Amino acid sequence: MKVIKPGGHRLFEQDPETASVVSKMLLDLEKNGMDAVRKYSQQFDQWDPPSFRLSESEIQQGIAKVSDRAIRDTDYCQGNVRSFAEAQLKTLLPLEVEIRPGVILGHRHIPVNSVGSYIPGGRYPMFGSAQMSIIPARVAGVKRVVACTPPVKGSGYFPATINAIKKAGADFIYTLGGVPALALMAFGLDGMDPVDVLCGAGNRFVAEAKRQLFGRCGIDLLAGPTEILIVADDSADPVLVACDLLGQAEHDPNSGICLICMSEGFAKQTIQEAEKQLAVLPTRDVASLSWRDNGIVYLVESEEEAIRISDDYAPEHLELHVRDRDKYFDRLTNYGSLFIGEETTVAYGDKTIGTNHILPTSRAARYTGGVWVGKFLKTCTYQHMTAKASIETGEVTERQCELENMLAHAITARVRVDRYSRAK
Repeated sequence: MKVIKPGGHRLFEQDPETASVVSKMLLDLEKNGMDAVRKYSQQFDQWDPPSFRLSESEIQQGIAKVSDRAIRDTDYCQGNVRSFAEAQLKTLLPLEVEIRPGVILGHRHIPVNSVGSYIPGGRYPMFGSAQMSIIPARVAGVKRVVACTPPVKGSGYFPATINAIKKAGADFIYTLGGVPALALMAFGLDGMDPVDVLCGAGNRFVAEAKRQLFGRCGIDLLAGPTEILIVADDSADPVLVACDLLGQAEHDPNSGICLICMSEGFAKQTIQEAEKQLAVLPTRDVASLSWRDNGIVYLVESEEEAIRISDDYAPEHLELHVRDRDKYFDRLTNYGSLFIGEETTVAYGDKTIGTNHILPTSRAARYTGGVWVGKFLKTCTYQHMTAKASIETGEVTERQCELENMLAHAITARVRVDRYSRAK
């Protein structure tokens, strides 16, 4: 392995200063409720509406401001997300099996009762996140969805975001951002019941709030700056590869940008192409920082080495621009979502085709996938048995409990052995 372009990628790590700020805010929000919500909304977003919760008439007024084309395109995207979530749900089957005569074990997939969805704003109004968290929850059978999205600073909501949230199926919509939004949903402020699961991406304060609220409620995952890794051999087009790398670079100055390639000529050609495209990229003020500081290009000697480096990086988004796609597909194990061939790109998954864009970052793909319909389901086991099976099981259970000196446990088994033995 040779590094053609050095660069770093700051992993999403707990920052003591951020943790302290968020902890103090959460304590204040829990103690002072909506008064604290309003205080922080004024402080950070210059937003102080009569009510943070949008009425049905306000929602419809917002949707009326969205063009017919944007509404049709959003419907198209949401239809794809819904179709894929429904297909995923069909793979999650209940189970019941008789493992021994009279011993019946099973599991059920039970939806959580309520979800809080955070749809980020900030640098970009990412209204596509509405369908990524709300639709899988609804398909899973979640009864209540509360959605929060930051206001456009000082001026209210972004209409396309309100349209997307409403069409995705939220029951309540709040124009509220950051830590106060997470607190409102998790604590159950403004007369709301607390949610069972918080879902959605955000800045470092949102991520830290989710970390600190975990346990009080569930969370989907912790996500830091976005990432892309591309594996490209000499069959790849350096123009497309550079374009896709910069597509993620515009997210954040801390975005992770990585290329693994097989020849030094291709590597240098792609680097030159990236610099050429950056010169005219409308979002180069952000993308250039990410490319400069975090863009890294590896030269490898074999497909095996490319697979090893990619799995070690464990990227959020992984693109394959290679001849032998199947070899990589069969052997790669660590990624949030995989884009196979130059015909697809991360932006398709982020916005349009139906897979989810709330994905693990900072090497979390080693142990989790992204948001999907299963994130909102609890797989709960159950068991029942006949009296005869209870005798056999009880005798073994009693002996196991006595070995552990858990004598009250042993007695619960013994009384059943005695009762059902007498009834024979």
